[in-house]
Amino acid sequence: MRFDSPAQHRRLISLTPLIDVVFILLVFFMLASSLIRWHAVEMGAPASATAGTPVVGSWLVRVQPEGIDLNAEAIAAANLAERVATRIGEDPSQRILIQPAPGVSLQQLVDVLDLLRDAGARHLTLLRL
Repeated sequence: MRFDSPAQHRRLISLTPLIDVVFILLVFFMLASSLIRWHAVEMGAPASATAGTPVVGSWLVRVQPEGIDLNAEAIAAANLAERVATRIGEDPSQRILIQPAPGVSLQQLVDVLDLLRDAGARHLTLLRL
């Protein structure tokens, strides 16, 4: 007597565990990521040299590796913020020119830009060497 064995059924690959893993990773990265709104420094396109940007009455802030100069006078960061806030209170359209010196790190420049923005300055122009 001969018995036929049932045919071997191929096991199907289930996608359910894969989908579960993807959703768990999604939830993990959503919870682990920072939802803080990043503040960007708004910069406009550089103007041409012949644009005639008025510089009369503008303040020049030079960012140097060893400190900050305001109109060729060395000044501390806290004093700079105070003087700029006072000036902006008197004249909200005060233009401030920022010139980084060679060797200044990008972080130093961004710190000064943040300081000026927090002091109320809105008309900032970044000069290049």
